[in-house]
Amino acid sequence: MRHGKKFNHLGRKTAHRKSMLANMACSLIEHKRINTTVAKAKALQQFVEPMITKSKEDTTHNRRIVMARLRQKDAVIELFRDVAVKVGDRPGGYTRIIKLGSRAGDAADMAMIELVDYNELYNAGKATKKKSTRRSRRGGSKAAAAPAAKATEAKKEEE
Repeated sequence: MRHGKKFNHLGRKTAHRKSMLANMACSLIEHKRINTTVAKAKALQQFVEPMITKSKEDTTHNRRIVMARLRQKDAVIELFRDVAVKVGDRPGGYTRIIKLGSRAGDAADMAMIELVDYNELYNAGKATKKKSTRRSRRGGSKAAAAPAAKATEAKKEEE
């Protein structure tokens, strides 16, 4: 029985699958986008996004965890130095999968997986601004405090 086992094995043994995903993740970090099949892109997305989250906090422990999964020192260095800085304020969703149609040889569904912050076409129209939090107007807002301050100044002048 395979109850609750939703992981896609991609038709490979465990060691082959882990090596393939590690190599694809290193290529994604190096080139910022790669073309592959839709199934591999989805598996790669699940593999690489937790590592990008770990790279946002640069500690020795996080570097060792990522190095154990990626196995390429250059990719780990680039992930912690360049990619983590670019996605520092993003709460998640670091990759995007764009479907490209079917491959000519075997009609496999192809897709492009890319790092979201590195695509100039999608980010060109958007201004880079900080997300502001919504605050209630109940207590301590400047707009409510300003008329009260003017009233106290007026009373002082009258005396």
